[in-house]
Amino acid sequence: METKMVALTGNEAAAQAMRQICPDVVAAYPITPQTEIVQIFSTFVADGLIPTEFVPVESEHSALSATVGAAAAGARAMTATSANGLAFMWEVLYIASGMRLPIVMPVVNRALSGPINIHCDHSDTMGARDSGWLQLYSETAQEMYDNLIQAVRIAEHADTRLPVMVMMDGFITSHGMENVELLKDAQVREFIGEYHLEHALLDVDNPSTWGPLDLQDFYFEHKRQQAEAVKIARNVIAEVAKEYADLSGRHYGFLEEYRMEDAEVAILVIGSTAGTAKYVVNQLREQGVKAGVIKLRVFRPFPVQELTNAVANLKALAVMDRAESFSGQGGPLFTEARAALYAAPHRPLMLNYIYGLGGRDITPEMIASVYQDLQDAAQSGQVQDPYRFLGVRD
Repeated sequence: METKMVALTGNEAAAQAMRQICPDVVAAYPITPQTEIVQIFSTFVADGLIPTEFVPVESEHSALSATVGAAAAGARAMTATSANGLAFMWEVLYIASGMRLPIVMPVVNRALSGPINIHCDHSDTMGARDSGWLQLYSETAQEMYDNLIQAVRIAEHADTRLPVMVMMDGFITSHGMENVELLKDAQVREFIGEYHLEHALLDVDNPSTWGPLDLQDFYFEHKRQQAEAVKIARNVIAEVAKEYADLSGRHYGFLEEYRMEDAEVAILVIGSTAGTAKYVVNQLREQGVKAGVIKLRVFRPFPVQELTNAVANLKALAVMDRAESFSGQGGPLFTEARAALYAAPHRPLMLNYIYGLGGRDITPEMIASVYQDLQDAAQSGQVQDPYRFLGVRD
């Protein structure tokens, strides 16, 4: 394997992945903290490094609409966004997934106003979790790069044909500098292969209709087909991850288990906070605490069986949500995880922590306090008030 190690921010890593993917069309509108991705990518286009048609538009709604049009025409099409930009795409998210268009979109997670806030939480993409897009989350810039390349294969696979969002934490992963191992351009292009849409809108010799009215007669059947495609995507994600591991040496599952082999208490977490949790676990292990971390990479489709297996020997599990669902029952990851484990042969005691909203720092001390709560719950066998806030002023 030939690779190149460079220091990149997460946004730079995403832009490099897009350059290597070399999509036919990118339509985008800048929004903090995603701006850097399309800014850097458009520079690659302007400098003649890649032949992509870059379409600057006046809004995110137009960005995804243009991307949908290009994808329906048969192009390999991408865009990128954050927060309110994603919210402005809302109507078109459902159109993209409903038309089964394999669009790949980096999303830099940012709080969804109001009040106005430009820093990280997951309220933007958690709100889009039921829009029919597959969702991959990244802990590091390396994972963002690797996930984006895999997302192209996942989205375009004949068994899925679904759009994919690939996330990283705004102003944490997106702007933090890390060592990133890049594949060679030719390796990436061979891995993703050439793309040919079977029934393209611009194929005048074989005309087809896209986006027609779909009422009581077929709408239900089309939604059922979408649901089946999301289920089948499980196999595709695993298959692509294996091929990518053979290429890069980096293997990605639906989730990552860190020091879980004999863990009695653990945290389930998404994104960059997993790194802080691993640091805390290393300290706790030196003190003899059997602690572990489960990092979720794939949120859609939700990895029920993998999570069931991961918690099989746990006494207590804390689910960390960087988003509030306002359900009164906990954050979106907690309610999803609790539902997934309802039929599990073994269910650990479960606690939920809403943390880090609007970019509030999450420190090792805060995470250590969660592990202390888990040990207390494991010892007593009880959880009082599982729905909690971490690091917020009362």
